[in-house]
Amino acid sequence: MITFTIAIIALVLGYVLYGAFVERVLGVDSKRQTPAYTKQDGVDYIPMPLWKVFLIQFLNIAGTGPIFGAISGILFGPAAYLWIVLGCIFAGSVHDYMSGMISLRKNGASLPEIVGDELGSGIRLVMRIFSLFLMIMVGAVFVTTPAGLLAGMMPTDWGFFGTAEFWGIVIFCYYILATLLPINALIGRIYPIFGLALLVMAVGVFVGIFMHGDNMPEITEAFHSHHPKDLPIFPFLFITIACGAISGFHATQSPMMARCLKNEHNGRIAFYGAMITEGFVALIWAAAAINYAGGSSSNLADIMASTGKSNPAVIVNFICNDWMGRVGAILAILGVVAAPITSGDTALRSARLITADFLHFKQDTIWRRLIVSIPIFLLAGTLMFIDFDVLWRYFGWFNQTLSIFTLWAITAFLFKAGKPYLITMIPALFMTSVCSTYILVAPEGFAIPYALGCMISVAVTLAVLFGFLAAFRNKRPTK
Repeated sequence: MITFTIAIIALVLGYVLYGAFVERVLGVDSKRQTPAYTKQDGVDYIPMPLWKVFLIQFLNIAGTGPIFGAISGILFGPAAYLWIVLGCIFAGSVHDYMSGMISLRKNGASLPEIVGDELGSGIRLVMRIFSLFLMIMVGAVFVTTPAGLLAGMMPTDWGFFGTAEFWGIVIFCYYILATLLPINALIGRIYPIFGLALLVMAVGVFVGIFMHGDNMPEITEAFHSHHPKDLPIFPFLFITIACGAISGFHATQSPMMARCLKNEHNGRIAFYGAMITEGFVALIWAAAAINYAGGSSSNLADIMASTGKSNPAVIVNFICNDWMGRVGAILAILGVVAAPITSGDTALRSARLITADFLHFKQDTIWRRLIVSIPIFLLAGTLMFIDFDVLWRYFGWFNQTLSIFTLWAITAFLFKAGKPYLITMIPALFMTSVCSTYILVAPEGFAIPYALGCMISVAVTLAVLFGFLAAFRNKRPTK
């Protein structure tokens, strides 16, 4: 309990202290007009109040990552707390804030265009393909999870209308509407309801942690992996917990809200603050899961596997019902359902915007939006038939790899502007080593021996560093 409490306090201090420092590094100007006004179009560029921008950004980035990822991540032991706190403050929040604010400075440019501007046209093309694939994958992944949860809440005599297939169709139809309609027509109206559900969920589970004993391991215990399958902390923990610490997906969402900010000073709350809030959600679910399992990673793994295969949704259902009663459990589970839905809808919307940006195809009419969106819908619908476990593992690696491109692009932006670039270079180097090691040693990757994979990863990371310094050595402004 001590580690958990300190972690919560650290996140608050991280926002207050390091968030203010990062804001000063960028430099904000409240008098500069934002693209919400300069490019206002009534569809994607719309001035919105800060509370609504914050709520949409938070719900966009939340997904199942800070819930399911944190539950799976705590299997590694209390090291998960450390990664959530340090990753969130020094990597994820900086990543989200900078990508959003750079987009704002570039008239709401989407992520591939930002990265291309900073790292070159070749990387721009790679990012367009990479980002689009990830957005479509997110749209598919975040239909399956909430559909299964909703089906589990339905009476058994509902027949087809109580199945995951039916709810998958309903959710996907909602995604189509959210992708095509103006952002304030559906997303802006329904998100406050989802936000309330998430708030009830987080508060209820947080209170439950303190009311149901103290079975949580402390960081002062032996610092090693507690994972039942003996997976090493590096790199597996850092791929397992993505959205609660740093997630490349977030940088695809920040430009969407950069098109709606009224003032540059709102960026710290909207972007940095939303990521810190997600860190709280991740900490709460990691602590709740291990506490419910009596402090044992093995017990937690057994509970998650009680349906035949490892599924974090099982522990979510048990915790909500046992700790919060029937009414509270329904509200809590709705919060868990809302999280992936509010990422899936904006993922497909982002895919439309990214495609329209690189095609220079205006989105001012519903027919123009349909032309861009129909291929996206078809691809997302096809991916829904792929085995969820396989899709999720590859999503995790793609997601974290995307953060590498974003962090290096932000580093280039700061480097060329003569600003302190180490605030993103250090996270960029760390995530480069994480993702390169993972794809080398993971069973779904090349599955080479662990020690050899780590050595190759070090060489790759150093090569990227020296390549960056060589490419940009003459682009640092002289005083």
